[in-house]
Amino acid sequence: MSEPPPILSLRDVSKSFGAVRALQNVRLDLWPGEVHGLVGENGAGKSTLVKILAGAHQADTGTLTVDGKELRLTGPGDAQAAGIAVIYQEPTLFPDLSVAENIFMSRQPLRSLRRIDARAMRAATAELFARLGIQLDPDRPARGLSIADQQLVEIAKALAFDARILIMDEPTAALSGVEVERLFSVVASLREAGAAVLFISHRFDEIFALCRRVTVMRDGRWVSTGPASELTVEELVRRMVGREVSSLYPKTATAPGEARLEARLEVRGLTRHGAFTGVSFTLHAGEIVALAGLVGAGRSEVARAVFGVDRYDEGEVLAGGKPLPKGDTAAAIAAGLALVPEDRRQQGLVMELSVERNATLTRRWSLSRLGLLLGGGERAAAREWSERLRVKTARLTDPVSTLSGGNQQKVVLAKWLSTQPRVLIVDEPTRGIDVGTKAEVHRLLSELAGQGVAVLMISSELPEVLGMADRVLVMHEGRLAAEIPRARADEESVMLAATGQRGVV
Repeated sequence: MSEPPPILSLRDVSKSFGAVRALQNVRLDLWPGEVHGLVGENGAGKSTLVKILAGAHQADTGTLTVDGKELRLTGPGDAQAAGIAVIYQEPTLFPDLSVAENIFMSRQPLRSLRRIDARAMRAATAELFARLGIQLDPDRPARGLSIADQQLVEIAKALAFDARILIMDEPTAALSGVEVERLFSVVASLREAGAAVLFISHRFDEIFALCRRVTVMRDGRWVSTGPASELTVEELVRRMVGREVSSLYPKTATAPGEARLEARLEVRGLTRHGAFTGVSFTLHAGEIVALAGLVGAGRSEVARAVFGVDRYDEGEVLAGGKPLPKGDTAAAIAAGLALVPEDRRQQGLVMELSVERNATLTRRWSLSRLGLLLGGGERAAAREWSERLRVKTARLTDPVSTLSGGNQQKVVLAKWLSTQPRVLIVDEPTRGIDVGTKAEVHRLLSELAGQGVAVLMISSELPEVLGMADRVLVMHEGRLAAEIPRARADEESVMLAATGQRGVV
């Protein structure tokens, strides 16, 4: 029996933005009932390809066919009409609308006189959530949802279209293990129903677990397409980066002697009602401490309270032995603290501003003279850190919104590292970052620790936690459940503590 024709086919697709060639002669075939993996480093052209399939960009050359019919998608409406739904790497919800209103935006069910049928919309949303196996109130505002919940709403929004072609761009980047398993079951049901799923991920275990075939891109070009069963992780990495990648979790020597014993950050009995309770720990110079736990355990909330973004009800935070005032980020920065937030687009960057302006936002006063910002100094400072972190951009004056997700994350890191912090708090530092860049970030964190910087790393990736941390602090339901030294930390001990099965001290 012959294989059916592809439901979607791209041939010789190219796209340029000025002098930058984002895509060159890319090809891709998606078959019904198949999950197809797409991998490549940040800047490889994956996001541009997704935007072409979504109708947000139009290709300069090449063809797109759906069900054997050549199409030109001039906007997102054309893509939706063709049965294509996209779940982007970053949530794109309207924060002041309800969850249900976000899901059915522009397609609200109507009653007589074209009035919105709110009851039908809530019922349809509840049905979608039941299908996904999640518990969210359809009437709650999108503002304040965690990244994980925002991502689940995006998935429900896509499923509401009954799309036959579903493109998932890093859908699991901010999800816990349980939520990932739930998503996998949804993907399996879509596949069994005959949908074609393009699954983009930097997590190789997901690629090999879900995908029948894998396409590799590098520098805007198609490299290969083949069965996942015939690939190894090492071969996949070689095709992605065009070179061998050294150790993904490098550990350099930490600061020796007395410097290693210096307490840089002390958190004592920190409590915010409804978020976390009685959290206490000490962070020393030259060590990397991982704050682990399931999504919703309170890790990011603790980090935000420590840095002064959010106020807390009880406890105290000391930097260098001196108490920090509650809710005062300026005082935290002056004391040598830096926070790289989980949500880079909403909390780490001003998307409309240039790369250089974003990279120097924390140094505006030091780069100013008599209250005037010196463009030359700003550009030089931004160039220094862009080169050190290998930010891929055509011009530093381009809006940071034009960069890929991984390069945006590098700009956030550059912004804070340029302050030369004594304590660096990084929340999901490699979320949505390719394997090559991930190794660079890990090496950078290890080098900073070796220079005496105290690093508090929040991560949902167990291999990252185990590979980088000198100590692992595990949170469960807002409480510190365990402190595990590197020598005794393994996946079993961390997960047992994260799920409340037992504490390890």
